[in-house]
Amino acid sequence: MLDFSKFDVLTFDCYGTLIHWEAGILSVLKPMLTAHCRPLADSEVLALYGDFEAEAEKNYQPYRDVLKSVVASFGARLSFEPTACELDALTASVPQWQPWPDTIPALQNLGSRYQLAIISNVDDDLFASTRPRLQTEFQSVTTAQQASCYKPGLPIFRMALERVKVPPSCVLHVGQSIFHDVLPAQSLGLSTVWINRPSRRAGVGAVKKAEGKPDLTLPDLKSLAALALG
Repeated sequence: MLDFSKFDVLTFDCYGTLIHWEAGILSVLKPMLTAHCRPLADSEVLALYGDFEAEAEKNYQPYRDVLKSVVASFGARLSFEPTACELDALTASVPQWQPWPDTIPALQNLGSRYQLAIISNVDDDLFASTRPRLQTEFQSVTTAQQASCYKPGLPIFRMALERVKVPPSCVLHVGQSIFHDVLPAQSLGLSTVWINRPSRRAGVGAVKKAEGKPDLTLPDLKSLAALALG
């Protein structure tokens, strides 16, 4: 069990961990694939999304272009031509993506004891559209746009660590992805919590599959707050 007394800062992945991004992703891609007569099971959509997104993020480009590339990759894989509107549909949907039901109370409770920070694979303006939904003050927000790097790349984590101004041993990183969050954070000496949210693709979600051993696995943020503040 983690010793929560040693942590001063909790850093969070946003989309997937705080925001129910699977619902947002599926709300765009499922109707699109059906319209092109290429319906897939939810788990298949999420698996392809995870692979296509990871490929698009290997070399930095704005996240809105990553999302456009993901849609184009679905078209290429499934032999259909997305319209210009469809190519922009994922980006346009991000401001409507909702927090998980436990996100806001958990963050507000955790913020009473810890400094909270965000490390997110996103553009600044897209996170700005999400931030009011979280109803929480963050000590710092580090985005892929600022670092010109996507997780699991280390520069975005290093930038975030410089901003929180405490040693890695005093930081606990909380994320929904073994690939994007647990493995790179551990490589820099951070303790990690894997939030294994309910998913149509159990245990992985809409990310690239990877093997790793987080310091702690929990089903949600409510459980994290109970342990960290107990």
